[in-house]
Amino acid sequence: MKKLLKFTPMFLLFIGLASCSSVKVAADYDREANFDNYKTFAFFKPGIDKAEINDIDKRRILRAIEAELMAKGYTKSQNPDMLISIFTKSNQRVDIYNNAWGRGAWGWGGYGGWGWRTGWNNNQVSTTTEGMLFIDLIDADKKELIWQGSGTGSLETRNIEKKEARIKEFVSEMMLLFPPDKQ
Repeated sequence: MKKLLKFTPMFLLFIGLASCSSVKVAADYDREANFDNYKTFAFFKPGIDKAEINDIDKRRILRAIEAELMAKGYTKSQNPDMLISIFTKSNQRVDIYNNAWGRGAWGWGGYGGWGWRTGWNNNQVSTTTEGMLFIDLIDADKKELIWQGSGTGSLETRNIEKKEARIKEFVSEMMLLFPPDKQ
């Protein structure tokens, strides 16, 4: 029992850190593709050009993908095994918080003094932009999709450093799922 109590704080810290990532990721892949055959990559310009984001963010995404693939041992090439394309989607997410505390309450009413106040039903509305990034890996010879990663989360648009870090987080979390585990 003492050993269990000794590791409880560390376990709670691990759970807390694991739940901090606010990017939800998923991946799908062709189960017949042999991912061991893929060693080189290049970006698929026609697909990337269609992505509906600004060119600066496209370059940020492509640099993050390139760094992740190179860290995994893949090489950028003029004659690649894989082509990489991206596309994005975004939606406005509206959250309504109803902080209703009843019809009224005793309290300070500003220059009206203490007394029974109504209007404590306090609704708050927040709007955030939630974005989706898709990374497609395409067999260069067959021109067939072999792997697709997707990441969903809120986007930071005002602070450049936070935006760049957020893009890296999106890409990094998705690329943890590539190559897929052999089954």
